[in-house]
Amino acid sequence: MLITGELGFGRQLHACVIHNMFESDTSVMNVLVDIYFRTGLMGIAMAIFERIRHKDTISWNTVICGFTHDEDERAVIGCFADMSLSGCKPNEVTFSTMLRLSGAKENASLGLQIFGLSYCHGYSDNVLVANAVINMLCRCGLLDCAHDFFSNLSFMNIVTWNEMIAGYGLYSCSDKAMRFFRDMVCCGERPDEFTYSAVLSALQEAHEPKNHEQVHASILKQGIASRQFVSTSLIKAKAAFGSLRSALKVIEDTGKIDVVSWGVIISSFLKNGLNDDVIFLFDLFRSYRMNKPDEFILATVLNACANAALIRQCRCIHSLVIRTGHSKHFCVASALVDAYAKCGDIATAKNAFSAVSSTSGDAILYNTMLTAYANHGLIDEALSLYQDMSQAQLVPTPATFVAIVSACSHYGLVEQGKLVFSLMLSEDQGMNPTRANFATLVDLLARKGLLHEAKGVIEVMPFQPWPAVWRSLLNGCRIHGNKELGVLAAQQILRMAPANDGAYVSLSNVFADDGEWHSAEETRRMMAENQVRKVQGYSRIEV
Repeated sequence: MLITGELGFGRQLHACVIHNMFESDTSVMNVLVDIYFRTGLMGIAMAIFERIRHKDTISWNTVICGFTHDEDERAVIGCFADMSLSGCKPNEVTFSTMLRLSGAKENASLGLQIFGLSYCHGYSDNVLVANAVINMLCRCGLLDCAHDFFSNLSFMNIVTWNEMIAGYGLYSCSDKAMRFFRDMVCCGERPDEFTYSAVLSALQEAHEPKNHEQVHASILKQGIASRQFVSTSLIKAKAAFGSLRSALKVIEDTGKIDVVSWGVIISSFLKNGLNDDVIFLFDLFRSYRMNKPDEFILATVLNACANAALIRQCRCIHSLVIRTGHSKHFCVASALVDAYAKCGDIATAKNAFSAVSSTSGDAILYNTMLTAYANHGLIDEALSLYQDMSQAQLVPTPATFVAIVSACSHYGLVEQGKLVFSLMLSEDQGMNPTRANFATLVDLLARKGLLHEAKGVIEVMPFQPWPAVWRSLLNGCRIHGNKELGVLAAQQILRMAPANDGAYVSLSNVFADDGEWHSAEETRRMMAENQVRKVQGYSRIEV
C-alpha cells in the first residue's frame, strides 16, 4: 500500500496524462493501473484498464497481479479467462502468477490445467514457470509429482531448490528437506537466506537438533547469521528445541533486532509452550532502549500469562497496555479478557470486555467473552451476551456457537445446546459447522448419557473422526457405564494414536467400573508392554 503522499503524486501524474493526451499510450496506462491497484483503489484501476484501447499482455498481467495481491481468487480466474478470450497470449509472468495462486489442495485441478496450458504455450523450459509449477505441486500436496518434475529439469536456479525444500518443509518431511539441502550444496549452489529459512522450518517441526546444528554451522561459515531473516529463523528453531540459552546467543550475535522480528521470536516460544521464557524474552525486549511493544507482542505475552495462569504478570501487562495506548485494540482486548478469565478473575475479564465492547464491534472480542463465561459455567451470562451480540448486528462465527454449546454442555442443557447448533444450519446463518462445533456437540450429548446419539454424530459429520472426539465419547461411556461403546471408542483412539495414555487409563476405568477387574488389569498390562506411561499431572501457584 503506497503512502498518502505517493498516492497524491500519482493523482497528479494521472492528471498530466489526461492533460497531455497520453491515454492512447498503453505503457503509460499500464503504469496508472498498477499505481491504483497498489493503493487499494481497485475500482479506479479497473476503470482506467477499461479505457486502454489496445490492451497488451502487460495490461492483463497488471490486473491479474493486482487482484492476486488482494487475494480475490474469483476475479483473477475471471480476468485470466477474459484475457484468453480477447486473443491476448499469456506469457511467463501470467502463468507464474496463476500457478502460485492455484497452490492449494482444493485448487489442484485448476493448477494442473494451468500447468498443461503453459506447456502448450511453450513455456515448459522457462525457469520462472518451472519454479511456480514446483510451488503449486508442493502446496497441493503432490510432493512426489513435484520431485519428479524437479528431477527432469535441465535447468534450475537457487529459487528452484528453495521451492522444493520449502515444499518438503510445509509437510514436515525433514529428512527429504535436509537431503535436498545437502544435494544443493554438493551441486555447487550457494544457499541464500530463503534456503536456510526453508530448511530450518522443516527441521523445527521434526525436532532434529543434530541436523539443525549442521545448518547453523553452515550459516556461520557463510557469514550471514547477522541477517535478521536468517537469525529469526534460527531462533524459531531454537524455540522448537526449547533452548532459550541458544536463542539468546543468536540474539546477542545478531545485534539490534526490529520489533517485527522480536514479535516472531516471542510468538515462537509461545507456540512451543514455553510460557515462562516468553515472559523473560519480553522483559529482555523492554530492556533495550527505544523498544515499544506493538499490539502483536502484547497479545502474545498476554496469551502466555493465560496459559500459565500468571495473574500478577497479567496485571502488569495490563497497565503497560493502557500506557502504550493499545487498550482499545480488539486483538489486545481479546487477549486481556482471555488472560483474566483463565487466571480465574472473571470479574476483571468482564470489566476489560465492557471497556472496549462499546467502541469495538468485533465478533472475536465477543467470542472470547462468551468462551470465558462458558468455561466458568455462567450459562445465563453467556446466553445474555449472545443476545447482545445479535442486537449489535454482529455476525456470529463458528467459534461463537462453540462457546454457547460448551456452556450448555457444562449445565447439561441438551435441548438448548442442540437448538443452538441447529441455528448454524439455518437460512439466517448459513454456516458450515467446523470440527470444533461437532466436538462440542458430541461432548454435550456424551455428558448427558445420549451415547448412541453422540456416536451417530461422529459417524455422519463431514470430517474424519480424530482422537479428541472419540475421547469425549469414551468419557461419557465411563460416566454412564456403557462398556461396549467405551471399548469401541478406546479402540478407535488407539488406532489413531497408539501412544495415547488417556485412552488406556479411561478404558481400564471403564472395565473396573463394570467389575471386570481382569480386563482392567489386562489393559494396564498392554499399556506397559507398549511402553506408554501416564503423564503425571501437576498444579502450579504464584508465590
